[in-house]
Amino acid sequence: MHAIRQHEFGGPEVLVYEEVADPEPGPGQLRIDSRAAGVHLLDTTFRSGEKNGPYPLPDLPMIPGREAAGIVDAVGEGVDASWIGKRVVAHLGFASGGYAEKAVREVEHVHEIPEGAGFAEAIAMIGTGRTALMVLSVGPVTPEDVVIVPAAAGGIGTLLVQAAKNAGAYVVGLAGGPDKVRQVAENGADAAIDYKAEDWTSVLDEALEGREATLLFDSVGGETGRAAFDRLGFGGRMVVFGWSAGKATAATVEDIVGRGLTVSGALGPKLLQKLGGLRTLEERSLAELAAGRLRPAVHTFKLSEAAKAHRALEHRGTTGKVVLIP
Repeated sequence: MHAIRQHEFGGPEVLVYEEVADPEPGPGQLRIDSRAAGVHLLDTTFRSGEKNGPYPLPDLPMIPGREAAGIVDAVGEGVDASWIGKRVVAHLGFASGGYAEKAVREVEHVHEIPEGAGFAEAIAMIGTGRTALMVLSVGPVTPEDVVIVPAAAGGIGTLLVQAAKNAGAYVVGLAGGPDKVRQVAENGADAAIDYKAEDWTSVLDEALEGREATLLFDSVGGETGRAAFDRLGFGGRMVVFGWSAGKATAATVEDIVGRGLTVSGALGPKLLQKLGGLRTLEERSLAELAAGRLRPAVHTFKLSEAAKAHRALEHRGTTGKVVLIP
């Protein structure tokens, strides 16, 4: 089979398209003949050799990638042969073989793909979808809410806009550049604003039409996050799940208490445990896809273009979930 292999840490150029032996499923495992492989920002951290939180750096050489979807073509000892031929998706763990034409995974971590859903969509929902559900569990949306979603053209942002509109809220999506803004508008946001434009905060105020925001889903931080934070009215809620700008939104206790705000974090093992664990969230995410309530945005590259995909992801040149197609 063909796969992307990494023999050293460094820039995207260390991702090499090579021919390697097919993996064989061990006891309790099945093998996926892949039709799609997920790319995550964390993959770029592993590739570069930077230490990121509690996650250990992988041993080299390796095949990167943590998500695979395709058709089961082999099973290991103890796995029912009825799995063969089924359309499946699985999260593979950290940096463990996803960028390849075939991948193996323990059967208990594999899900059947709902009828009518594509492989790339399933990839998006198995990771990005479950994260969006975690965020929404901390910041549930009501019809009375006025919601601001920075990074609204991203994988999670796309789903948050849909969920907020499904709940009947008024939704303002922020994105960088005309193409991304167009996508946010097509996704159903009531207002789509280019935060790279010089006068974007004035445009934001016009879009709010005199209303104060009640809910901010912040994964950007920095100046963009702070500008959105300043639009929260008394009693508003801010749900934080990252800061892609490089630093978290600056806010003091006085800011928060004086305006009666609630600021909550939406990631972490304790929250995950409270929600029933990864598999429960993955099942719920795929159910939302099957029901048509959430539809992810997907940005595809050929498997051989993994280095190009990493460059685009690191330079914010993608929209939605990045997926490699073998």
